[in-house]
Amino acid sequence: MTRSPPSDVNTAIGAELFSEETLWASKPESVAERLQIRPESKTKEQASFRTYTRGDEKMFGAHPYSIALYGEKDQVTSLSLVFANKGDLFSSRGSSENHFDKDTPPAEAAKIVRTAMDKDLAAISTALTAKLGEPVKERFGERGAARMNMQRWDWRGHAILLADAEDDDKNGEYVGVQVVPTAVADAGGKTKPVPDAIVRARSKENIEKRPSGDVVITDIPMVDQGPKGYCVPATMVRAMRFMSMPADMYVLANAGNSGYGGGTSVETLLENTGRLIRSKGRSFDSWSGEMKLSNLSKHIDKGVPVIWALYSTKEFNDTANRRKDERASVADWAQWKTKVTTEAASNKLEKDKEKGHVVLIIGYNKETNEIAFSDSWGERFKERWITVPEADLISQGRFYVIGF
Repeated sequence: MTRSPPSDVNTAIGAELFSEETLWASKPESVAERLQIRPESKTKEQASFRTYTRGDEKMFGAHPYSIALYGEKDQVTSLSLVFANKGDLFSSRGSSENHFDKDTPPAEAAKIVRTAMDKDLAAISTALTAKLGEPVKERFGERGAARMNMQRWDWRGHAILLADAEDDDKNGEYVGVQVVPTAVADAGGKTKPVPDAIVRARSKENIEKRPSGDVVITDIPMVDQGPKGYCVPATMVRAMRFMSMPADMYVLANAGNSGYGGGTSVETLLENTGRLIRSKGRSFDSWSGEMKLSNLSKHIDKGVPVIWALYSTKEFNDTANRRKDERASVADWAQWKTKVTTEAASNKLEKDKEKGHVVLIIGYNKETNEIAFSDSWGERFKERWITVPEADLISQGRFYVIGF
């Protein structure tokens, strides 16, 4: 089974994934270049590349909606492809601020997803079996909804895992392929936690204090949720990866019972994810109420981002986008304080319960009474600013933190 040359396996995959050198000895940039995957995020410790593909592209005999490559310390750690799934199949409404519309009735959507998943499962399994023989069936993942049945093929130190993910009601969630080291597969996907002392030191190192008075956590991995409402799982993945905890957006969406086209139960996902986080020896805490800098700054000052539930309206985004642009050229911060305080007093932002969203609060400025937040919409949205009074107007009043 393992004697097939790279060219034969690459033919089955439909892409130049493998070479004579294993993926685990390869630089992420070189593998991403072979696969034509765009950079998503680069931090001191981690790198990721992600592409949301066009409809005519195929790998493993089926169309992947998302291709993501992950690396740590300049070495590839895993490749993740997601095929038919209930998020991307209903994502035609747009990305970034325009991902909220969801029209297809759930019963009809479930049938569409299951039919598409069955087709992709058959195509992928046929392509891999033809080159690598019959798969072994195994369980993979950490626990709860993150743990699932897999078909596994091994080739030269690589385990290729095919998942048929379902929710608690046996409705289809997604078809996924992961390529991981065989040692990781042998351990069932379970990983050892990074010691708290290391995570605490890394977090403190990433606090940036600027002459303007801004205090901002930098080096947080970006995860682009793409054209679907996966803000909750994408944001959770960013927070978990920043705290040295491996996580996958689609797996967490499964845990959170995300809807068709997106839309995730914040409480369900965070409750399920919280159990996973605590099992790794970390804390996961929450509080409710009005937005107060005193509550936020005590976490930011430790290098810990805060997960914030809000209503991401057009008016709110227009304000945040404008402030981001204007802040880039501010020379007089006392004058800026006067300007934003005056604007905030007259800015009548209103809640819209159809625009539920989750972001990371990554910084603050006590003097200007502003917070910095980061959306899971790509690098353009990694740092935007809003005053506390304006933020409180569209806040859902719920905040969460992963601690150490």
